[in-house]
Amino acid sequence: MARNSEKAMTTLARFRKSQLGETEEKERRPFLATEETSLRKAEKWRRQIIGEISRKVSQIQNAGLGEFKIRDLNDEINKLLREKGHWETRIVDLGGPNYQKVGPKMLDSEGKEVPGNRGYKYFGAAKDLPGVRELFELEPALPARKTRGQMMKLIDADYYGYRDEDDGVLVPLEMEHEKEIIAAALDEWQKKKEAGLISEDVTEAADKAGDEEEDIYAVAPDSESDEDSEEEDSKMDTSEGQERYVAHVPVPSQKEVEEALLKRKKMELFEKYASESLMKQGQEAKALMGI
Repeated sequence: MARNSEKAMTTLARFRKSQLGETEEKERRPFLATEETSLRKAEKWRRQIIGEISRKVSQIQNAGLGEFKIRDLNDEINKLLREKGHWETRIVDLGGPNYQKVGPKMLDSEGKEVPGNRGYKYFGAAKDLPGVRELFELEPALPARKTRGQMMKLIDADYYGYRDEDDGVLVPLEMEHEKEIIAAALDEWQKKKEAGLISEDVTEAADKAGDEEEDIYAVAPDSESDEDSEEEDSKMDTSEGQERYVAHVPVPSQKEVEEALLKRKKMELFEKYASESLMKQGQEAKALMGI
C-alpha cells in the first residue's frame, strides 16, 4: 500500500488541491545572496545548502557510479561550497556570526581534511579518479648533497691512479698492446719502404739508428784533464766501453737522519718553552764546560 506522503503527490491529489486553493508555493532560494535582506532567511538558506552538500558527499562515496557521474557530483559539491561561502559573507554583512572563522573544517569520511588545489576539493571516490591520484602523491625527497669535506674523504691514491698497476693485470695488458702498436708501425713503415714512398737517406739513417742506439747517460772522455788517477777511480766501464760518472756525495744513513731530526725537534721545543734567562744560563754553562 502507498504511504500518505506518496498519495499526496499524485496528480489527482495535486489537482484537487489546486481546485480548493490549497496549493502552497514553495519559497525558492534567491540566485544571488545579496538579494536577501533577512538574517534569519540567510541562515536558513545556508543550512539548506549544507544539507545538499551532505547528501551529495554521501552519494559520491559510491565508486560504482562511474567516472563521469563522480566528476559531475564533485563539481556540484564544489559549486555548493562556493555558494555557501557567499551566504556566509552575506550573513556577516547583515550582522550575523562569521561562520568562516568559527565553522568546522571540511572533512571526508575518514575524518581527514579534504585535499584540494586552489579552492577546488575532491571528495570520496573522486580522489581515486585517473589523473587525480597523482596530484596528492608526495614527491620523493631529494638526496642530501654531499659537502666538500665528505667528498674529500673519498679521495685517496686510487683516485689519482697511483696503484693501478698493483693488481698485476694492467701492466701485462699494456705491454701486449705496446707490442701490437710497434709491430703495426713497423709493418706500415716496411710497406712504405717497399713502395718507394720513403727516401734512401731516411732508410739508411733509420737502419743506422737501430744498430747503434745512443746512450743518453754516456759521458765523453776528457783528454785534457790533469787528474787522471782521480778520474779513473770515479768512473766505471759499461758493457759498450763507455764511461759513467759515479756520485761522491756523502749520503747520510737512516740513523744519522733520525738523530738530526731528533736534535732539531729538541731545539724547537727548547726555544718554544724555555725562557730567555734559562737559555742564557744554558749558554753560560756550555761556555764554562767548553762545549
